[in-house]
Amino acid sequence: MGDYSVLGDQVDCYCMNRITIGSKVAVSQRAFLCTGTHEVTSLRRPLTTAPICLADHVWVAAQAFVGPGVTIGEGAVVGACACVVRNVNPWEIVGGNPAVRLKDRVILESHPAGADVS
Repeated sequence: MGDYSVLGDQVDCYCMNRITIGSKVAVSQRAFLCTGTHEVTSLRRPLTTAPICLADHVWVAAQAFVGPGVTIGEGAVVGACACVVRNVNPWEIVGGNPAVRLKDRVILESHPAGADVS
């Protein structure tokens, strides 16, 4: 987990594989990061796993689900209660079940001179 990142109350990191969390990332309360699933093409349903990566400046909002093998690109936002099963592009906002692109994330405010926003 990178610098200045935070996991909210009751976040579930179901880490049967690696979960990488960049810097300045917020994962809000009751979000679920799940690296495991089962193969549905077999009646034995064998376990499969894949890593999750949250790049720098990502926000995963409350009660969102991020599935195995998903990468959330830099600066992206996952809306509350979203179900993310595919990669999210950098600086994109997604929401819904399954999550779909809603719009680009555009940073509008200015920062005081010398403020570290990297």
